[in-house]
Parts: sequence; C-alpha cells; structure tokens
Amino acid sequence: MNWSEEVVLVTGGTGSFGKKFVEIMLREFGPRKLIIFSRDELKQHEMRTSGLDGPSVRYFLGDVRDEKRLERAFAGVTIVVHAAALKQVPACEYNPFEAIQTNINGGKNVIEAAINCGVRRVAALSTDKAVNPINLYGATKLCAEKMFVQANAYAGAQDTRFACVRYGNVVGSRGSVVPIFMEQRKRGKITLTDPRMSRFWITLDQGVRFVIRCLEQMHGGEIFVPKIPSMKLLNMAQAVAPDCQIESIGIRPGEKLHEVLLSEDESRNAVEMDDMFVIQPAHNWWKKENWQKARPLPENFRYASDTNTEWLTADGLYDLVEGSAPAPSLIASNNKLRANA
Repeated sequence: MNWSEEVVLVTGGTGSFGKKFVEIMLREFGPRKLIIFSRDELKQHEMRTSGLDGPSVRYFLGDVRDEKRLERAFAGVTIVVHAAALKQVPACEYNPFEAIQTNINGGKNVIEAAINCGVRRVAALSTDKAVNPINLYGATKLCAEKMFVQANAYAGAQDTRFACVRYGNVVGSRGSVVPIFMEQRKRGKITLTDPRMSRFWITLDQGVRFVIRCLEQMHGGEIFVPKIPSMKLLNMAQAVAPDCQIESIGIRPGEKLHEVLLSEDESRNAVEMDDMFVIQPAHNWWKKENWQKARPLPENFRYASDTNTEWLTADGLYDLVEGSAPAPSLIASNNKLRANA
C-alpha cells in the first residue's frame, strides 16, 4: 500500500487513539489527505493548535449517528479507521440507549456510507470485552464486529472491504487505570475492585501501528488479535505505588475477573501468526487460502488474560507508561515511579 496516495479518515479522531493515529500518520506515512472526523469542536481546535495540522489535514465536524454527514465526509476517501465509540463501561450501563446509538447504529452508518462512497478499506476498532460479553459496552462491540464482518457480503463485488481489530486495555489512555493509580498514590491509598483481576495491556503506539499493519494485510472479514502481555491489577498497583495501602472495594457491575481476546469457539476459525491471531469469517464467501501460510490453532485453544504465556513485569510496565505518556505530567510521574521502585 502506498500511503502517499491514500485519503485517510479516522472517526473519533480526537480521542486517545485518534490523536496518536494522526500523529504517526503525519510523521511517518504522509497520506495525500488525512481527515479527523469527530463531534467536539473544542478538541479539534486543541488538536490543531497542538501542531497536528498541515496542508493535508482536514478537521470535519460530525457524528457517526448521522449517516448523511458521514457520506459527505467519506467522499473521495479510500481508507477509514472507525475509532468512534462510547467505551466507558459504567457510562454505557447507565445510558444504554446512547451506547447503542453510537456503537451499533453508528457502526451501521459507517458501513453504509463506506459502501455508498466506494471506500476501499475500513478497519473498525473492537475490544476484548466483545468476547463473551457481560456488559453493554462489550455487547455493542460484539454486534459491531458481526456487522463489520458481514458488511463484506453487503459490499459484494464492489471494492470495499471491512475488517476488525480487537485488543485489550490501553496503557495511559483516558480512563485507564494507570493514571488513576498515579493520582490515588498522592493520597497514600490505591483502590482495587478485586486483587485477582487480570487484564491484557497494549500502548497507544502499539495499537495504532497494529491497526495500520492490519489495514495493509486485510482481505476483508478478518478480526485481528495481537499477542500482548497480561498483568494482574494487584501487581500493577504494587508497581505504581509500592508504598501505598491497597483497598479492595469489590467488583463493579459489568466487570469480569479476567478478559478473553480469543474464545474456544472462535479458535476453530482462527489461525496464528508469530505476533497475532486472525479470526476468519465462518461464511461461504470467505476464501480460506487468504491466510494459508498461517498456522492452525490446537483444539479448544483460548487466549485469556489469566492463562496468557506472556506477563508484564514492573519494569515492563514502567517502559510502557513511559512510551505511552500523553502529557508531561505523566512522564514526570513515571520518573518518580522509577525512582521509588
């Protein structure tokens, strides 16, 4: 793929992922045009004035709930990264209609607009919470995955292809537990919902680069899952605040003890590469030879945060925090964190 010839649009472009995606695109890939599509004019202004601007950059106000606005934005676009979502679990539980409007209906609008406008490739961001979901956020993302996979059949012979990228918790993103722990450390007490809890972890930089790679390799219909490390939240809290008291406050509604990125049922249609898994569609339009060089998975294989073979150490966490820091204050906190370790 020659990125210098592509017109790229990212929905939810002012979010944590969107900003990092724009930064890397402008610095390393130089697309012919890069469009930031989001509904918040203040965040767009802040992005523009922070230096994420240039002759190829366009800031486009709009909401994924508005299909007509999406069609206007998608005119001439060749690549779409769909990152817009309501993703805070408690907020989605309390506001279910809003979560469905954005995460499901918004996904449908992106699909329809992409097909109508002749977009060539669309990658939709998903989450480990879409696997065997127990909260509404995960359920909406499961629905979105199903829609984006089957959208390839809707596109038919047209040159529009859709894929999904599914990964775990992002270190340092808005709402991430690491900045919360760093803030709580000032008071001398860290709160944990359950000390047994484990999660998959990835940085924004790693997530963005994985999405870009998947866009380059996708055939249409895949769900891409990176191989990433796990860490128990108790170990994370001890690494971030080794001298603080840790209080267990009980698991919240919609939370799991452990997350799964690839279930036993999905593994029957999945294959393995050195650094990722590829879940193939179980539909008659899918060509199995698309990933014939990949390795099949063993019977009943399951990729879960508690049985992962790769675990994040305290030093590894410090490196991730340092590499993902979105603001100088987080970098400064990380320096103190290293000094106290």
